[in-house]
Amino acid sequence: MRENQWMSLLGLANRARKITSGEELAIKEIRSGKAKLVLLSADASSNTAKKVTDKCKTYHVPVRMVESREILGHAIGREARVVVAVLDAGFAKKLLTLLD
Repeated sequence: MRENQWMSLLGLANRARKITSGEELAIKEIRSGKAKLVLLSADASSNTAKKVTDKCKTYHVPVRMVESREILGHAIGREARVVVAVLDAGFAKKLLTLLD
C-alpha cells in the first residue's frame, strides 16, 4: 500500500511542476540548492548512482532508493526514469515519511 502512496504523491508533485527528472537536470537542481529530495532507481548504473549520491552528500540532499526505473517513471507518467529530484520542501518531507 505504501508504495502506491509515494507514487501518487510523486505524481501530484509532477503535476504541480515540483520535480525534475533525468540525471543532468537533477544534478543541476542539487547544485542550485533547489532539490529537497532525490529519488534514485535501484537499477541505476553504478556510475550514475555514485555521481548522484556523491552530489547529494556534498549538498546535503537526502537520497532514497526506489525499486526500479519503470516504477519511478510510471509514478510521473513517463517512460523509465533513473533519477527524479523533488523541488518542493513539503512534497519532499511527505515523501520521506512514506519512503522511510
